Amino acid sequence: MTGIALWMYEFRDNDSDRGAISKGIDKFGDQFSQTVYLDQGWSPSDSLWFYNTTQGSNLLPYSFFLVLEQPDSSALFRSDENIDRYGYLPQRPTISNPDGLPVGMVRDEYQGKSYMGFTCAACHTTQINYQGTGIRIDGGPANSDLETFMVDLAEALHATLENSEKRGRFVANVLKQNQYENADDVLADLNKFAQRIKTYTIINTPRDPKRPLTHYGYARLDAFGRIYNRVLEHIMSARQLRELLADILTPEELIEVMSDVEPVLSSTNRDHIIERIQGYLTYKQIIRLRNKIYNPADAPVSYPFLWDVPQHDYVQWNGRVDNSGLGPMARNAGQLIGVFGTLDWQERDGFTLSSVLGGQGIGSKHIDFRSSIDIRNLRRVEKHLRKLTSPQWPEHILPKIDKARMVKGEKLFFRYCATCHSQIDRIDPDRRIVAKMIAVSSVGTDSKMATNGIEFSGYSGILQNQYVSVSTGNMLLQREAPAVALLSLATRNVVTTPDSDKWVVRRWIERSLDFAHTFFDNEIQSSLKHGNYVPDTTVRPFASILAYKARSLNGIWATAPYLHNGSVPTLYDLLLPKRQPGDPAEGEYRPDEFMVGSREFDPVKVGLKSTGYDGFLLRTHIWGNHNGGHEFASGRMPQPDGTFLPALNKEQRLNLVEYLKSL
Repeated sequence: MTGIALWMYEFRDNDSDRGAISKGIDKFGDQFSQTVYLDQGWSPSDSLWFYNTTQGSNLLPYSFFLVLEQPDSSALFRSDENIDRYGYLPQRPTISNPDGLPVGMVRDEYQGKSYMGFTCAACHTTQINYQGTGIRIDGGPANSDLETFMVDLAEALHATLENSEKRGRFVANVLKQNQYENADDVLADLNKFAQRIKTYTIINTPRDPKRPLTHYGYARLDAFGRIYNRVLEHIMSARQLRELLADILTPEELIEVMSDVEPVLSSTNRDHIIERIQGYLTYKQIIRLRNKIYNPADAPVSYPFLWDVPQHDYVQWNGRVDNSGLGPMARNAGQLIGVFGTLDWQERDGFTLSSVLGGQGIGSKHIDFRSSIDIRNLRRVEKHLRKLTSPQWPEHILPKIDKARMVKGEKLFFRYCATCHSQIDRIDPDRRIVAKMIAVSSVGTDSKMATNGIEFSGYSGILQNQYVSVSTGNMLLQREAPAVALLSLATRNVVTTPDSDKWVVRRWIERSLDFAHTFFDNEIQSSLKHGNYVPDTTVRPFASILAYKARSLNGIWATAPYLHNGSVPTLYDLLLPKRQPGDPAEGEYRPDEFMVGSREFDPVKVGLKSTGYDGFLLRTHIWGNHNGGHEFASGRMPQPDGTFLPALNKEQRLNLVEYLKSL
């Protein structure tokens, strides 16, 4: 949806319920008889625009998604019941969503074809239920399970290929959508996308031979790990892949696999190579090849909440992204690389303005970084988020805040929390949020996400011998390079490459306007991070991201589970210590295991229901799921100035939680 059509939908689609299904029973028996929205600065049309504005995500053909059946039945994969099973929010049809897709899933167009893709809303819209009322939170962390969604989607596509009855129904129903001319074309794309999505799940299956699998469950995703792997997949050069395969295949097999392959691997090249190697390699060899090229996406984190993001100087849990200048454009482009933007990266003769701006210099060859990523709409979404404010505790739905406890809790907050978690005026248009970074060694929380961000590397492929700017200077990308540097250069080239399907003058005028709007309309200036962290050096140019950010806690009540990796179910539990060897059994401790997936809200401890149902069991003994650290309220960790404060008792913990409800 672009141009005039987008503008019209933004103002016309004013459904008062914002397309929400008003009542129902979700996957774990949570019942709700009405769905309500809180005042977050957005009108109904604002919410629907956010849900349904396309960004260039192309997961699979749109007609496929509409008619695809579940693997083990003839029920539709996109049915409300099945979508709810993955934690996504079903919607009824509206003007901007005529097929009633779930929140954050849309029909996108690229090069004359229609696709189902994702928007920001898929990961950043949530619902909590309390005594029959469903409360939708715009910008809140989704309670979804993308990992299982993708695995099951791949299985559904393969089941359709293998079962003749399913296949016949699928082809007939796809043809009714008038997106394909004949059955052969449908089957060709079915094979292609079944293979692509299966390959995606194999690449990103969390694995560590020395540890249990780090599956995500609900409300978490290793977004950076998956984005890194998408970049590594698309920058892999034919030469480097040939070198890797030469250790596994015979010379004759290598010639067969790599025949008719371009120096820069196109999507078609990759499809053919994957199809061919399956005839030569065992499953173990395929996994070994995967492990050479990709990194394990095994550091799931909670989806960050989006209110105040445009007002932050640095974003992401590890403060990796500078939000000043053109930072939001690159950040959002990187996100679209991860969520299935089509990346048609190809080698071309000569050089272009795009390649020079992207840092490739002036030479006889350049890489064309054309893609489906809609920079214009990403810019508009970023601006749209400026109006979004944090949700306030709804006393007309949830139990009223105990004012006496709140007053006592406020004093505890300023003693125990305010040094790192600054307070802001949630509706002040001039508010600014300065990142307070705390080194992993100091805060003590699970280190995997931050460690992966520094240690992950990959083959530089088509980016080899180019330079990328880092905080301490320019880095030359050699045969292997840090994944974070490869992502930075790839996103830079994507944003400097205008839409290829537009007239050349128009494409450059529009992209220039996008740059100008992003840069001059962004009031965030480049600045130093605050806090206790190790600064970058020429020896360790990414040392500063071995840290986690403490942000303002307005709206924190609606963002469970807690800590950056979602390893603590409630705010009350967050104020407890992690049980260590030698601790008395009768004490109160953070739970070492708990269920996730339910939307049922606990207004006392402040979080979501974590026992008594068959959800996803989150085990905190696994690296990536550790629930230790941030134990300032239990007297086990010093404040930033080195002082230890006494452990809070139960009454004090409840008082502090009551105050946190009010933020």
